[in-house]
Amino acid sequence: MNLLHPLPRTSESRILDKAPLVCFSHLRWDFVLQRPQHLMQRFSQQRQVFFFEEYIPTDHHLAYIEIHPFAGTTVKAVRPRIPHWWTEADRQEALGNLLDELLELHGGVKPILWYYTPMMYAFSAHIDAAAVVYDCMDELANFKFAPMQLKDAERALMARADAVFTGGLSLYEAKRDKHDNIHAFPSSVDIEHFRATRDGMTEPADQAAISGPKLGYYGVIDERLDLSLIAAVSRARPDLSLIFLGPVVKISDEELPRAANIHYLGLKSYADLPAYLSGWDVALMPFALNEATRFISPTKTPEYLAAGRPVVSTWVTDVARAYGNLEGVFLATGAKEFADACDRAIALAGEGSDWLGDVDAMLVRSSWDKTFDLMSEIVAQSIYSSARRQVHPLTHHPLADELGATAAVGGK
Repeated sequence: MNLLHPLPRTSESRILDKAPLVCFSHLRWDFVLQRPQHLMQRFSQQRQVFFFEEYIPTDHHLAYIEIHPFAGTTVKAVRPRIPHWWTEADRQEALGNLLDELLELHGGVKPILWYYTPMMYAFSAHIDAAAVVYDCMDELANFKFAPMQLKDAERALMARADAVFTGGLSLYEAKRDKHDNIHAFPSSVDIEHFRATRDGMTEPADQAAISGPKLGYYGVIDERLDLSLIAAVSRARPDLSLIFLGPVVKISDEELPRAANIHYLGLKSYADLPAYLSGWDVALMPFALNEATRFISPTKTPEYLAAGRPVVSTWVTDVARAYGNLEGVFLATGAKEFADACDRAIALAGEGSDWLGDVDAMLVRSSWDKTFDLMSEIVAQSIYSSARRQVHPLTHHPLADELGATAAVGGK
């Protein structure tokens, strides 16, 4: 398990070493690259990883799975296809059978079950697993179109899980009394990938054609963005170009604010994000403050900062707590404050890089590699050690001590 402190070799540990990992995800592997992909790519360097995605309806009369390989990784995406006329009970039974067949075809070894969505627990609960992990990256029950049974499914999953991780401090605090082995792992960052932006890169042609100071956002464009705020800022600062990279999800194109200085460039690959960032003066996080954003800890925050771009955000709780004391992070409420913050961020960007010293000191402790190592150790300790030794370095945010968030340390 990539242990920092190797444990005694036992028959159980040898089984765990061989265990495939099945990751149950509500996100598709080749969608926006987020926390699941960062971690599963690292696990795939040790063991076979199957990325089990939500089923896709089919006109075929039988249920089956498609296994998709992708360039640059040994992770295989598993895409169940279920006849569209089947009942929910039929679907659940079929998904369980398909999972059994998948595991049997790949050696029949006890797997590690790693969940990003509790909605896949019911059909997999019967599996005799080497370990069960729930990595709760978001409060999915608060999202638009969330299934009514999601909370019940989460309770069942947490009752079974050997370890629970949360994607931020607020989410940890909301769930820390629900499990005795729970740890907060706020957003991490691939530092070198984004730091390349600071050395200068060729700006992609579709963005290079846009004039004026450029302020950008990348990620999913959905109900979590404050669309009225974006529209108001574009009106207040017509000289600024607001650029959005990412797919539109759960809202219609007609709901998007439109103006001459608002540009939607579509979904971009993770590999290309630094090049787009290189053309931005400021990075934006114009999130609405609602139930869907109450517990978010945006991965893009440390990525923007690693790229050397000042950040303007609304008052998202975990952003304010973790990054609010950095000179390059500007928090605002309402359109006027947000527009004024954009002005100050642009000014800071033009003053040089002195403000990045504190940023870099924080980010060096927040890499995905370190997060992966610590998660791996916690999972192994939860299996092998009844004492469940606490692992502190990244079970709370690097700035938690300064922010008084001592409750973020893993465990109750």
